[in-house]
Amino acid sequence: MRVLAITNLYPNPYQPHRATFNRHQFRLLGQRHPVRVVAPVAWADELQARRRGAAPLPPGRRVTTDGLTVDHPRYVYPPKFGRRWHGRFYLMSVGPTVRRAIRAFRPDLLFAPWAYPDGWAAVRLGKAAKLPVVLQVHGSDILELHRTPEKRPGTEEAVRAADGVVAVSHDLAAHLVKMGVDRGRVRVIHDGVDRTLFCPADKAAERRWLGLPADEKVVLFVGNLVPVKAIDVLLKAFADPVLKPLAPHLVVIGQGPLRAALERQAADLGVADRVRFAGAILHANLPRWYQSADLFVLPSHSEGVPNVLLEASSCQTPWVASRVGGIPEIAPLGASRLVTPNTPPELARAIAESLADPPRAFPPGPKPREEAVGELIDFLGERLRAAGRVPQ
Repeated sequence: MRVLAITNLYPNPYQPHRATFNRHQFRLLGQRHPVRVVAPVAWADELQARRRGAAPLPPGRRVTTDGLTVDHPRYVYPPKFGRRWHGRFYLMSVGPTVRRAIRAFRPDLLFAPWAYPDGWAAVRLGKAAKLPVVLQVHGSDILELHRTPEKRPGTEEAVRAADGVVAVSHDLAAHLVKMGVDRGRVRVIHDGVDRTLFCPADKAAERRWLGLPADEKVVLFVGNLVPVKAIDVLLKAFADPVLKPLAPHLVVIGQGPLRAALERQAADLGVADRVRFAGAILHANLPRWYQSADLFVLPSHSEGVPNVLLEASSCQTPWVASRVGGIPEIAPLGASRLVTPNTPPELARAIAESLADPPRAFPPGPKPREEAVGELIDFLGERLRAAGRVPQ
């Protein structure tokens, strides 16, 4: 089965840490079937990187990642407006590259792990080439449409027209059905993790390696510094008097447009001396931070099934998270506590209780990522056969 993947959520020379979950998914898929990737780079991201001194992409804008051929066409779109037209700009940007890849690679199907604009364009290109198209939705591409209603028509068109849709949670699958997607074309596949990388370890040894004090309580957040992650709610919880006796320290790993505002908020709340903004780090180093932490916290307003909670569970790091999206579905996989979103006092109490009474035993954790990719391969094959095509 030859798979042509189309997604903006994939690492590129300017953003090497981008969407590592897709990188590992494609890497494992490519170990079992021929895979080629078209991963456009937004013109604004490329411009910023070049202004910082980054080298230009190689001639032809093609690289090899994990043994896979990856094309990086430039994604041109109007900034800050016209989001309802982003699908058409995306299609114009990637169309020539995708059509060349179809002629050269001769895929059996197209796979797009994001609904809009990626999935919308993939459906248009797939139908034109008479190839089946399978999408994968992760959460905010479906759950956050109320914040960007101009994306709804294109998103609904994409998921309804696709030959199959992978949802990472039953909650997302229910949303897809409400949007008019045939339930028979939806498959729920919970993500897995690299259990050899994300695993329990000696906390004291990992803290020494990271230079963290051995005797203080450490709370960890990992994610993009964007509004939906609600780091502002976490900072308010950290200022709650209920946490004062424990004096925990918060490490925030990730980068994003809210960093400066969050640093100011921490100072205004009087907790700046207990909050460390560590920025983006290599994915391979993340396990050390989970293994060093006493608690992981994810206070998001909306989520699909967050990989960070699966990774924390696999490292046997207790966690507290908002009761949203698919998070309740994976709560039994870890030592978890769920809270109402956007309630700093409740979040503060849950953090205090978790730190004061750490678990003595842990559930078995999430499945290996290889198992999840195997389920994806089964579904891709099923949808390929349903379209009346035989893999090459």
